[in-house]
Amino acid sequence: MQGQPTRPERQRGLARQTARAAVRRVDAIFSRNGPAFKQLAVSWAANVAGDALVAVGLADTLFFSVEAAQARQDVALYLLLTMAPFAVVTPLLGALFTRFPAVYRAVLTLAALLRAFVVVGMLVTGLDTLWLYPLAFGLLVLSRLYGISKSSMLPVALPEPVALVTANAQLARIGILAGALALPLAALLVQMGAEWSLAGSIVFFLFAAYASLGLPDPRSSRERVLSLATEARAAPSYEARRAQQRRLRLSRLATAGVRLLNGFLLALLAFEFQGTDAGLDFAALLAGAGVGFGLASFVSPLLERYLREEPMVVAGLAIEATAAFIAGQWPALPAAAGLAAAAGLAWGTAKFAFDGLLQKSVHPDRRGSSFTRSETLFQLSWVVGALIPIVVTINLRVGVVVAGVVALVAQTTYVGGLLVEVD
Repeated sequence: MQGQPTRPERQRGLARQTARAAVRRVDAIFSRNGPAFKQLAVSWAANVAGDALVAVGLADTLFFSVEAAQARQDVALYLLLTMAPFAVVTPLLGALFTRFPAVYRAVLTLAALLRAFVVVGMLVTGLDTLWLYPLAFGLLVLSRLYGISKSSMLPVALPEPVALVTANAQLARIGILAGALALPLAALLVQMGAEWSLAGSIVFFLFAAYASLGLPDPRSSRERVLSLATEARAAPSYEARRAQQRRLRLSRLATAGVRLLNGFLLALLAFEFQGTDAGLDFAALLAGAGVGFGLASFVSPLLERYLREEPMVVAGLAIEATAAFIAGQWPALPAAAGLAAAAGLAWGTAKFAFDGLLQKSVHPDRRGSSFTRSETLFQLSWVVGALIPIVVTINLRVGVVVAGVVALVAQTTYVGGLLVEVD
């Protein structure tokens, strides 16, 4: 019949409708908390996508040619090297945020822009030269600068500084989505050569810098105005400020405990299942941890409706303790992958809660330096936890039980400290 669309036309029309619906859903995710949050989310997504393209582009280069998983001393050296960027970032950002408290947006933009120039340096000097090492280290340092500034900038990008745990979890989901979408692109580009994948990352880093320019100025943000107005109306007493800082310190230590157990369990499981299929076994553990962290980005906003941030940190320790005791009864790869997933869930829940607590309770002028100290402590905790089963050979059953006991002790100590504060 004339006028009736043909089957190919109907299929194309359905495909266009599906694509438009997908675009609307993605836009809704980015725009849920207003235009400023959308700018931050777009910048963060572009940054994560650039990271994915760099990782794939460098996968077969000199930088990743050492088979670290085959020797404990090589793994230990790698873990210590992961702390090296913090040795640069901590004093640099500490001094910078102390001298210029509202410099988050500038550091965010500059870090993304400089990452693009560092990748250009990699392409110019070549991927088979020793220049790759300092340039790759520079990328790691700039990545830490970007991440800390992003966390410090989040309350400024929200219409009102509420539901911070949900906002942190939402950014995590956006990062996971961006990484998942960027990996197929990276795999396609790397087929034409590693340089193509790195060149693609330059585009993403530049776009991340461009998107961050649309963020509000922290010095004149509505959050700062509200904060000053609140302080003018009813400044908290000295005792109240001390109590608030004490709760924050306790929460920081408890969250660091979750991170330490994360590193311990992952390293313990990785060496326990090292065998003929070690690559696949380790991939299963990493996949489990990633799934758990992704699940935390959905669970945490639900918990925030009923719990404050401190009980959420307690929940993270409880999840880790319970999973360790259960997994210790079945020392097999599926149970180990489940334990890795529980560890990822525990870390995500505790981290989103702590970030929200810090963003809510610390004055904007001190937020950047506080995030710098916290992130350094969390990374140090992860490295120390991972080094323990590397330096000392530990039986799997014994190790997971010890981890469960440590999680219970940390949970009890943390709750006790909070109750003493209440009394």
